[in-house]
Amino acid sequence: MDPVPMLLAMTYRAMGDQFHDRLKQIGLEPLRPAHGYVFRFLKEKRATTVDIGQHLGVTKQAAAKIVNELDEWGYVLREPHPTDKRAQYVTLTTKGRDYLKFADSLWSDLENEMAEAIGADNLDTIKQSLAAYLQHVYGEDQPGLRPVW
Repeated sequence: MDPVPMLLAMTYRAMGDQFHDRLKQIGLEPLRPAHGYVFRFLKEKRATTVDIGQHLGVTKQAAAKIVNELDEWGYVLREPHPTDKRAQYVTLTTKGRDYLKFADSLWSDLENEMAEAIGADNLDTIKQSLAAYLQHVYGEDQPGLRPVW
C-alpha cells in the first residue's frame, strides 16, 4: 500500500478531476485549480496581483495571467490601489462569490459520494484525524489553503 502522503495526493487529484469534469459538463469557463486557489484567497479579502502570486508561489506575470482570465470571465474586479499607482486591488464580484458558493456545493456533493464509497463513519474519522494532525503540526496558526505545485 502507498504511503499516506501519496494516498492523500492521489485522492485530492481524483476529487479534483471529478470536480473539473463536472464544471466542463455544465459549460462553465475552463477554470483550472489555480483559479480555485485565487477564489479561496480572495474569499475574505482583496489582494494585489503580487499578493496573489506570492500566495500561489508563481511569478507576478503568471498571477497576472490568472487575474486577467478571471477578470475577462467576470469573476473578479480590479480597483485602484489607494497608495500605489502601479498596483490594483483584486476582489471577487458577485459572480465570483456565487461561483464560490456553487463550488462549495459541488465539493459537498463529491464528499457525499466519497462517504457512499467508504462509509460515512470512515469519512468522519478521516476528517477528524486530519484536523487533529493539522492541529498537532500547526496549532492554532494553521496556514490557509495553498497549492503544492
